[in-house]
Amino acid sequence: MNNVTKYTRQYFPAPAGEMKWAKKNYIDKAPIWCSVDLRDGNQSLIVPMSLEEKLEFFKLLVELGFKEIEVGFPAASDTEYKFLRTLIEEDLIPDDVTVQVLTQSREHIIKKTFESLRGVKHAIVHLYNSTSLSQREQVFKKSKEEIIDIAVQGAELFNKYNEAEGGKYTFEYSPESFTGTEPEYALEVCNAVLDIWKPTPDHKAIINLPVTVQHSMSHVYANQVEYMHENLKYRDSVIISLHPHNDRGCAVADTEMGLLAGADRVEGTLFGNGERTGNVDIITVALNMYSQGIDPKLELGDMPHIAEVYERVTRMHVYDRSPYSGKLVFAAFSGSHQDAIAKGMKWREDHDCRYWTVPYLPIDPEDVGREYETAVIRINSQSGKGGIGYLLEHNFGYILPSKMRENVGYTVKGYSDRSHKELSPEEVKDIFYKEYVNIDSPMTVVDYHFVRKSDGMKAIITLDTNEGHIDIAASGNGHLDAVSNAFKKYLGISYSNLTYTEHALTSGSTSKAVTYVSVTFDDGKISWGAGVHDDIIAASINALVSAINRKLNTK
Repeated sequence: MNNVTKYTRQYFPAPAGEMKWAKKNYIDKAPIWCSVDLRDGNQSLIVPMSLEEKLEFFKLLVELGFKEIEVGFPAASDTEYKFLRTLIEEDLIPDDVTVQVLTQSREHIIKKTFESLRGVKHAIVHLYNSTSLSQREQVFKKSKEEIIDIAVQGAELFNKYNEAEGGKYTFEYSPESFTGTEPEYALEVCNAVLDIWKPTPDHKAIINLPVTVQHSMSHVYANQVEYMHENLKYRDSVIISLHPHNDRGCAVADTEMGLLAGADRVEGTLFGNGERTGNVDIITVALNMYSQGIDPKLELGDMPHIAEVYERVTRMHVYDRSPYSGKLVFAAFSGSHQDAIAKGMKWREDHDCRYWTVPYLPIDPEDVGREYETAVIRINSQSGKGGIGYLLEHNFGYILPSKMRENVGYTVKGYSDRSHKELSPEEVKDIFYKEYVNIDSPMTVVDYHFVRKSDGMKAIITLDTNEGHIDIAASGNGHLDAVSNAFKKYLGISYSNLTYTEHALTSGSTSKAVTYVSVTFDDGKISWGAGVHDDIIAASINALVSAINRKLNTK
């Protein structure tokens, strides 16, 4: 990393302005969304989508609510051309959806592009040519005036071919590599194109300001957008569009700041697919708005389905930590996070909450089709008692006492640590049963009955032990106390502080009872046990036996 001196800033700051966008705190409405998955996204794939895959992806985009979809560069290849013709000839474009096509400012390409659109009800035709200093000098070796001529000639050809089709198309122009272009010059080129098209409020043109390559911090781009917004001709007849790439990892920030700066429209892709580091992820921008109470006007409520289709047809992978859409973005492994989430969820149950404010969860996972038990609390060696207790309660109905949650938590974490893996909810339940519930070794209660006495209760218990069946008996001030005294007498042990908690495991007349019992032995160690049975007395006895057996098994 000793070559830093060969790098310099490749952007041109906009002339000093008021930075009005910086005084705004949030985006107050959804922009016009245009998906470019089928063109920009597709051209970046190692294996481009087949016709059938493109058709499936197009249908998905329509289902998600996109009203503008860029479908390709029809003059670039027969595959691109055939896809557009299939959409038109098989009447697959809904009346409220506008397809968009891209073309360079070259006559034979423009001509073929308009030919590919014959029969379409309406479309956006997107013209571009590169305007940056580096492209002018190194690639085209042309002056500013010559570059403007390329744009103007293309704009004039658009008018010619559109007039032949009855003037039904919407035009879009991009000064490609806008972020490497002097803002005053970008403005000059765009205004020259607009002077040819002469847009009106009833027939607007789109000026797209692409972050073809990210060169600057996002506020610099916002200033460039604001400069164009305030100085473009025909502003009431122009839709300013953004098309950010992600070279510096700032595509979402560029988009959000660009919208604050006056843009009306966003071109991007699902999950940020695109050349190099990709395009802006429309899902992230849209759900950022959603989390602030702004309707993004897209249907993103089934993220697992969206990701499944995307991964299958593009052969790309949605990163596990991708905002909102990754498999782990709502997951909490940390004990403190799990505890806060569990308490936040309980708060929502106990209070009439108008707004979503659960700690660590910016939106409700259910709003994007994720389930709490598989998305939120994830169990590994870093998990805490709160998360493990939350999982047992919300997945299986076991409401552990607070102190028992801690004990069970350490046990479950130990299993995860030794196996070096995450544990599924079923595996957590299995560990709970194996270690705490109805433990029947070394002693098992075969039968029991009680005799009520004037001073309490007498318990007569039949045990199955290594010595065979043994009957033991003792009295106490209640059922469980009598059973406890019988065990102390038979085993010759002493323990104190017997605690007892119970609840129904499920609702209804056939529900099982679950009880939790702890006892403190003379060495100060506390042993926990749980019992599950149709009968509450049997469940209580099972819980006490489980606690004692767990202690005996540690000797």
